[in-house]
Amino acid sequence: MINRLFQILFTTTVFMFIQNINVKAQETIKLNLVSCREMALSQSESLQQAEHKYQQSQLDNKIATSAFLPKIEASATGTYIFPDMDMMGMDLRMRGMYMAGITLTQPLYAGGKIMTGKKLSKLGESIAAEQKRMTMMDVLVEADNAYWTLIAVRQKVKMLDSYKEQMDSLYSQVKTAVGAGLSTENELLRIEASRSDILYQIQKAKNGEDLCRMSLCRITGIDSDAELELTDTTIHVNEPGLLTADINERPELNLLKHQMDATQKQIQMSRANMLPTVGLVAGYTYYGNIKLNSMVDAGNGTMVPYSQEFRDGLGAVMLSVKIPIFEWGANLKKVKKAKLDFKNAELELNRNSRLMTLEAQSALKNVYDGYQLIRTAEVGLKQAEENLRVTNNKYNVSMALLTDLLDAQSQWKQAKSNLIEAQTQYKIYETEYLRATGRLNLDFSPDCQ
Repeated sequence: MINRLFQILFTTTVFMFIQNINVKAQETIKLNLVSCREMALSQSESLQQAEHKYQQSQLDNKIATSAFLPKIEASATGTYIFPDMDMMGMDLRMRGMYMAGITLTQPLYAGGKIMTGKKLSKLGESIAAEQKRMTMMDVLVEADNAYWTLIAVRQKVKMLDSYKEQMDSLYSQVKTAVGAGLSTENELLRIEASRSDILYQIQKAKNGEDLCRMSLCRITGIDSDAELELTDTTIHVNEPGLLTADINERPELNLLKHQMDATQKQIQMSRANMLPTVGLVAGYTYYGNIKLNSMVDAGNGTMVPYSQEFRDGLGAVMLSVKIPIFEWGANLKKVKKAKLDFKNAELELNRNSRLMTLEAQSALKNVYDGYQLIRTAEVGLKQAEENLRVTNNKYNVSMALLTDLLDAQSQWKQAKSNLIEAQTQYKIYETEYLRATGRLNLDFSPDCQ
């Protein structure tokens, strides 16, 4: 009896533990558009790479600044030279000679290379910042699209469930009528066929919903098995104000401008190769363990060995001037090549400016057209709802055929679906317009005012 009670208690405990794990595993995560964007930005590998490149450009700028400053180097050398060298009857011994010194080098003039390099590093920092901003916009566009698409699919599932309830109610009504001999089996079969089609559409929509949910989980860095609760279920659409297709804030345009400036600086860098360079070098060297051995007369013709060790320090200051004279025209050709790069960058800017303007104009038109589609879809839904109400009343008093009621329900479903698509597509158009005009960021309201 005790063993049986223990088994029941153990089984109950394990079951409760497993249930608790399942509840935690299926914990619902609430998301709104802002939190979705923040999570997408925080886990985006592309944005992290862009941030690292921006940090590298800042380091490059600091490295370029160090070129203005003097360079200090220290050196130490130990040398063992043999055999000894004869110095006018004396032996110069450098077995274990050592030298240690410090050198300071200060560039005075490098043909403009140092200043141009500094400007190029600043341009590189600006380019990296624009690339980071462009990557951020791409992440926000992807997050917005996934968010609104999931909302649209879920609303369609909800609409289909409502449509199924209407069809189930009609099925019960007709089935009762068939039992009473007031309707035919043909009408019941027709409703059953419609119900089967609705179930197929619901299953298809739920499959799409699950795929959209997993896509949003991937973008936001959430586990793919997590349940998502989106709080922006009611889509509010404001009439767009006076919008423009201005692309001056687009990072792509600024990138092209910076790249054109960089190619212009490369022309100056190539010209600097044909100019003289001037540098100042100052150093101090200490040497030791250099010995001079010889035999000297101590008097009365007596020769005794004599040794003298040298250890001392030397200081030096040098001014270096380097002037290029003839290099078979290589530097001049480099300048011409850099000028062609500048012309190509200018052409690239002009071509892409037109394309970006066209893209912004298209995005602007989509916003206005999308808003008009919403208004049209709203009118169509009101008409479909009224038609369904009137047809349903007529059918209840045998003044309308079943086919008329089924058509009215189908028209309502299509009108509701059109409105859902128009509203969510408008939100996507808003995001795309802000990206096309370079104004999309985390804090900017998605409503085009």
